[in-house]
Amino acid sequence: MIELHDVCFSYGDKPVLQNLSFTFPQTGCVGVIGASGIGKSTLFKLLLGRAVPTRGTVTGLAGARVSVVFQEDRLLAHLSARENVALVNDTKDAMPLLRAMELQDVANEPINALSGGMRRRVAIARALHYGGDVLLLDEPFKGLDDALRMRIRPTVKNAFPLVITALHEGHEAEAFGCDAVLELR
Repeated sequence: MIELHDVCFSYGDKPVLQNLSFTFPQTGCVGVIGASGIGKSTLFKLLLGRAVPTRGTVTGLAGARVSVVFQEDRLLAHLSARENVALVNDTKDAMPLLRAMELQDVANEPINALSGGMRRRVAIARALHYGGDVLLLDEPFKGLDDALRMRIRPTVKNAFPLVITALHEGHEAEAFGCDAVLELR
């Protein structure tokens, strides 16, 4: 079980997270909600071990395999959509996930030839293809229209035992089907 115990974090003299305690369930979906700049991405850095709390502890991720969809797509421009997805797990076929993200027709296109929404779905497919115990989604559906979000959401939500997604508002967490919400203020 992932636990935050009295976690504080500052960038220099600017506090971002203060006295944050929360226990994530072992399974399900948790929406981390709050305004831009409130610390959602910083919390993800702490969960990933890319940052260390100023005070407090983050426990429960030792040995866990964590997959991430960052705010930026972080794709390799010289590779195709299929190659970007296959890069993280070359033992499985990437096409089922590209089909689930409705990208089968552009699987062999270079990333630079794809729209922003298509690139976003390639990034999501890559994270799902990596697999693991926990999926961190930092504003995963930005740039996607509502109808497309609705179609791909079940695939994303049900791909991992635990999904933690950063969103701006509570209604987004409700639409995603989150079982719990951690609101940052």
